[in-house]
Amino acid sequence: MVEETRSEGFGPEVKRRIMLGTFALSAGYYDAYYRKAQEARALIRQDFERAFEKVDCLIGPVSPCLPFRLGEKMADPLQMYLVDVYTVSVNLAGLPAMSLNCGTVEGLPVACRSSGGPWNEATVLRAGWAYEQVRGD
Repeated sequence: MVEETRSEGFGPEVKRRIMLGTFALSAGYYDAYYRKAQEARALIRQDFERAFEKVDCLIGPVSPCLPFRLGEKMADPLQMYLVDVYTVSVNLAGLPAMSLNCGTVEGLPVACRSSGGPWNEATVLRAGWAYEQVRGD
């Protein structure tokens, strides 16, 4: 029963990412992956902290490409991972961020991302609200 309910609601991509994380945290790979990842994470956070000394909010793209059409790229996990390239750094740094609808291109939705400094969710939300007011959606 546990196996059935634990995986219910998770698609193949989520399951794949959970397995990769579990593998990286396993005993034989802790030093090789996890510790180095934590060191890289600290450097990424420091870069963001320097940026937020000069600005309150960063606005950028969510993805380097248009969204995949439904069912497209399902057999190519690497392509799916590469689409996260603009959002993963904010997650690694543990910073607040949100994506905002920017309209459509070729009938596909596109988005931008608003991110802020540590514990600065209010600024991220205000930037998103201001953008929506200007955009008029």
